[in-house]
Parts: sequence; C-alpha cells; structure tokens
Amino acid sequence: MKTLNYALLLAALCSTSCYSFRGSKGGGQTTAAATRQASADDILLPAGYQIEIVAEGLNYPTALTTDDNGGLYVTEAGYVYGDVFTTPRLLRLNNSQPEVIYSGDKNGPWTGVTYHDGSFYISEGGQTAGGKMLKVTRDGKASVLLDSLPGMGDHHTNNPVIWKDHLYFGQGTATNSGVVGPDNADFGWLKRFPTFHDLPCEDIVLAGVNFESNNHLGTGKANTGAYLPFNTASRPGQTIKGCIPCSGAILRIPLRGGKTEVVAWGLRNPYGLALDRTRNKLYVAENGADDRGSRPIFGAPDVLWEVKEGAWYGWPDYVAGLSLKDHKGFKAPGSAPLKPLLLKEPGEVPKPVAKLGVHSSSNGTDFSTSDQFGFKGEAFVAQFGDMAPNVGKVWKPVGFKVVRVDPETGVVTNFAINKGKHDGPASWHRARGLERPVSVTFSADGKSLYVVDFGIMLMRDGQVLPQPNTGVIWKISKKS
Repeated sequence: MKTLNYALLLAALCSTSCYSFRGSKGGGQTTAAATRQASADDILLPAGYQIEIVAEGLNYPTALTTDDNGGLYVTEAGYVYGDVFTTPRLLRLNNSQPEVIYSGDKNGPWTGVTYHDGSFYISEGGQTAGGKMLKVTRDGKASVLLDSLPGMGDHHTNNPVIWKDHLYFGQGTATNSGVVGPDNADFGWLKRFPTFHDLPCEDIVLAGVNFESNNHLGTGKANTGAYLPFNTASRPGQTIKGCIPCSGAILRIPLRGGKTEVVAWGLRNPYGLALDRTRNKLYVAENGADDRGSRPIFGAPDVLWEVKEGAWYGWPDYVAGLSLKDHKGFKAPGSAPLKPLLLKEPGEVPKPVAKLGVHSSSNGTDFSTSDQFGFKGEAFVAQFGDMAPNVGKVWKPVGFKVVRVDPETGVVTNFAINKGKHDGPASWHRARGLERPVSVTFSADGKSLYVVDFGIMLMRDGQVLPQPNTGVIWKISKKS
C-alpha cells in the first residue's frame, strides 16, 4: 500500500509540475503578421458544399441578420477584450461599400441582432453604462427597450431571439466563477465599477467561502466572498437577495412592452441563444469557466443546453451539469480544492444536450430548417477559439471553426474548419481561411449559412491584441 501511495504521489506531483512548466500553444499565440487575406481555398467542408466571401474588411463584426427581402445586415462590436473601444454600428451589406444604418455610443460590445416586423433588435453589451436592448428602424431611428442590465463585467448582454411575442436574450455573469478578483482588474472593469458584482435571480444562501488576493483598489490584501463587491467578505448562512435583472440568466420582455422576466438562470455566459423551429424549443451555447482569477476552474467544457423555463443550471457550483464538490477533476493544478459557494442549491441541475471543446468559446448558434441545405434540425455553432494563455493553458489551438450538433444524440461534428493537421485560425496556419467565427445565421429560405468571422485576435505577453478591419462574412451553400 505504501508503494502504491508513493506512486500516486509521484504521478500527482509530475502532473502538477508538467502543467506548471509546460508552455501554452493557443491559436492567438502566434508571431504572424496582423494583416489578412481571406480565401475559401483554405477551408475544408463536407463533400457537396461550397464557401464564398460575401464581405471583408469589417471592424470586429459579431452578428448577421436578414430582412424580408433577403438583405444582409451586420453588427460591428464597438468594444473588444483588451479594453479596445470603437463605435458600434449596424451595417447593410451591398455590392459596394457597406451602408451605415445606425451608429451607437461606446457602450459595446454589440453582441447580436435579429430582424422582426420592419425593425432590428440589437443587444448592446454594456461595458461602460450597462447593457441595453435596442430597437432600430430601417431608416436608422433607435429607441431603448430596456437598459440598466448588468453587462459591465467579463460577460455582457447577449444575442436576442424573438419567440412567442417576446424578446429573449442572454445576460452573462460579471465574473469567471462567482468571485470578483484580480482577473477582473485585468479585464479593466474593476476600477471603472469597483462595487460591481454578480446578481442572483433568486435569494441564495452563501457558504461563507472567501478568497484572498492582492488589493487592486488599494494596498495590502483583499478578502472577497461570492456575489459581493471586491474586498467584501461573506459569512456562512448569509442571504443575498435575488433581483431582476440578474446576471447569468436567460431573460425576456414582451415585444409590446412590460416587465423583465427570468426564463432560466445559473448560466455563466449564455451567448449563443437560438430557436429550433423544427422542435419549437429554445437552446443556448454557454461559455464554460476559465482557469483564472481567485477561483480558477480547470477543464470546463462549453455546453449546449436546452433552455427549460424556471431551471437553474448550476453556476457557480456546477460545470456542464457536474458538481464541483463531487468532481475533483475541475481543480486547477496547484490551486486549493474547490468548495461550493452556495450553502443551499436553488434547484436540480439539468443534463446538457452536448459538451463542446474546453476553451473553444462556442458562441453564436443557429438551426438548419431545410433539407436543401441538409442536417435539418441540427444546431450549427460558431467556435471563436481559445484565448490562451489568459484563460488557461492549451497544448494546441482549440476551436476556430463551425461545428454541428445533433440535439438528439449530443454528437458534435466538424462542419467548416481550416485545412491542416490541427485546429487553429488562419493566422496560426499562415493561411487565408477562417480566423474567429463568432456567429452563424441561416438565410430565410434555409438554403445558405452565413458565418460571421470576427477577424484576427492575437494573444501576446498577457495582452489581448484584436486587429481592426480584419472581419469577414462567409456564405456556405450546397453545390449546384
């Protein structure tokens, strides 16, 4: 028995040591030039499909929608990680220069857009003034449907979907795993909003777990509990009152106007909200937790969920339907064991439809509705790709492609991917294919899939370096 214990100890030490000293090889960790020449020739698709460029030179595009006549409209973010602020814009794509329909304030990122009954509905992320839901008419007149959403943190107010006479959208969390810490100072928002933190949708009871870190708002050390401002400790049995709007949730408002309602919560960053018209169900792609901050989580996959009304999906104490308390594999090497932040669980956690790649940043999602395109009823998910090493180490690039998911089986299959032995953006391959797919949208007739490619984003020396005017819109269709 002593020999066995010694062997296990050696294996554990080796695993931790190897992880600590081995370098990361993420898709953005490249010395490639920050310029782009896009070409469909470097992209691999299933037999019988073709891809072409619709538009290029866009400045951080995030989402696309179509109008009643098949016209194409694209949002540009206006804010990018790395604390880069530009002007968010709604553009109409045509055969010459894109036409600006509406320009917003520097309160991005604009994360999504949908068209309904003559108007555009835009999710404004809220990095400087809180998230908003905007309504923009075809002639560029804008109104605010909802504001003061908690989008000032790591994650924002996300993609809108119109269903059953309501506007549904995702609201991301302020933090990685429930605790404001040094990583939030790195994101830039902690000094802008020193009292900002996550907000539960219902009353929760804390376990009283606190985390020590450097005090990025003063001197010495800070001691911070879950769902509380930075350098504010929690106590066992402490109740945090629920509120609406809240963070980490799917929310909705009536199109005709009315109060904000919680559809589901306990989601870290519910980004890729999509309606499956074949099954008449709502799904969302959620970004899993990172290996960073005061409470790092290791190996958390992104997840595709069916959105069930009233459900709690487990954040911050579950990953992909698994309890952090019971599944020790989520403990980051060299870090303290993970303890639950909540004394009482608000509900039973559902099982995910599918697990996607760890650090793949699985974002915008849409469902095929047409046998003419193929894979009817399957979800297509744009994978933005890893942001290693800032979110944790990877041994090779993860994501940077479009995958399809069978909701009945959970099987995930590559659909559009760069040619080469490994996943990775075109800049990593020294090629001209996909960089960072951020969303996908099917045409109204279901025959074509549009892929919004955000553009080049490099990760160097701890800095996030997005490259302007490198975004591309691709169109995938069946060969005639």
